[in-house]
Amino acid sequence: MTSSSTPLFPASAVKWPALAAGALLALSGCAVSNSEAAPASGSALRVVLGQEPPTLEACESNLTSTGVVVRSNVTEPLVERNPQTGELEPLLATEWKATSDTEWTFKLREGVKFQDGTPFNAEAAAFTIDRAVNSKLGCNVEGYVFGDADLKVKAVDATTLTVTTPEPDPILPLRLSFLEVVPTSTSTTAKVREPIGTGPYKIEKWDAGQKITLSSWDGYWGDKPAYAKAEYQWRSESSVRAAMVTSGEADVAMGLSPDDSVGELGVDYPNNETVALRLDATKAPLNDIRIRQAVNYAIDKEGIVSSLYQGKHKVAAQLVPEGIVGHNSALKGWAFDLDKAKALVAEAKAAGVDTSAQISLVVRSAQFPKITELAQVLQEQLSQAGLNVKLKMLETSQHLTYQVRPFAADEGAVALMTQHGNQAGDAAFTVDQYMLSTGAQSYFGTPEFDALIKKGDAASGDERKKAFEDIFAYQNDKVVQFAHISHQTGIIGKSKSVNYTPNSSSGDELRVSEMTPAS
Repeated sequence: MTSSSTPLFPASAVKWPALAAGALLALSGCAVSNSEAAPASGSALRVVLGQEPPTLEACESNLTSTGVVVRSNVTEPLVERNPQTGELEPLLATEWKATSDTEWTFKLREGVKFQDGTPFNAEAAAFTIDRAVNSKLGCNVEGYVFGDADLKVKAVDATTLTVTTPEPDPILPLRLSFLEVVPTSTSTTAKVREPIGTGPYKIEKWDAGQKITLSSWDGYWGDKPAYAKAEYQWRSESSVRAAMVTSGEADVAMGLSPDDSVGELGVDYPNNETVALRLDATKAPLNDIRIRQAVNYAIDKEGIVSSLYQGKHKVAAQLVPEGIVGHNSALKGWAFDLDKAKALVAEAKAAGVDTSAQISLVVRSAQFPKITELAQVLQEQLSQAGLNVKLKMLETSQHLTYQVRPFAADEGAVALMTQHGNQAGDAAFTVDQYMLSTGAQSYFGTPEFDALIKKGDAASGDERKKAFEDIFAYQNDKVVQFAHISHQTGIIGKSKSVNYTPNSSSGDELRVSEMTPAS
């Protein structure tokens, strides 16, 4: 990150239990549509997703199901993180620096217009920050990236923006890379389903339940993309998505599984997603740490990785994988020890804990490959430990009421299946939302833990790295809000007619402009 003494410049970054086998029954496959497949060409790129986006609202773009369509396609941020190098690179802002302990100054790109013809300028950038961070809209990006902090923004002139933070924030430019800029005509009282942006594609049509079509925009400030259109469909079964690519019905299929028979058209890539159970530590029986520890011991993570994911995933010991600032390489996944889990449950029961109280295992349908099978296995394994677990499979909109504040009320104890991707490369974007007492996706916390997190947020360099390593260790030892399962490896299906190399951000931000027809 830059300091106040430096000139303006594009900143740099910075064995299954016996009863579990029945839970591994595969879901029956669905037939691929019999519709005639159009030939692949440079005119339209056909992408098949696991689910329909709930919205394309720009301030919800950190949600994977939204961002995979909108980010850097329809809308753009001031700066963006290069997923290969981790460095911040210019986009709508060309330069930035810290001009005081709490103030950052950004110089903005000239000659950029929004898809409605209005100019992009500092006023629009300031409006975007105010709308997403300082308003009462309840944008997901606010809780995920900025927490409770409001920002002071000022359009000094058309191409100069200042942003002031309540306290020193060494990674503010990285935080702003999550804000997709929208024009001042955007509603400030309601979220919009289809945003206007500055990106290379505009939303042509959204046929609800059918298809989303983006078309290239002639007024784009950058290079014209190779594909005139991008068409998104969705199928919940990953085997169906794979078959659409192998049959020529789609060009790109997202979120495939190792056993989806996509053959040589499957491309592995190191995504940044971690699968875990987030435990509601405020309600019985999960309000007793022994029960949360029992959950961790009851899960056969090695068996899950080997049997469901053919060894492509890695057992997780924390919410962030290698490569994220603050990842603690000394942490090891909890050992699978069913006897230990049973003993902890029995000990808690003897101490008066209502271990018969229901735990709702809340899972989002089609969130990632094999999620239903995984959920069934987890329900079986936790039940074998002596816990009363009810599986609830929900669609995206229903799942969000458990995922982010305000949480669903009167549910009792919840173990939420979460797939967390840290697209930014810094542990703050994980711990602030998932571990702070007031975090947007946190059920639990302690004053002591909050203080450790705040200290890590304010640190920089090696001190920052060490602080977050200690935070992940503290979570596993003293808090135990999570039962980590695996760090995922992504697989996309890609037609031979398309040139594209996926990267760690592809599952969250599929940049169509980086794709070209194969010669």
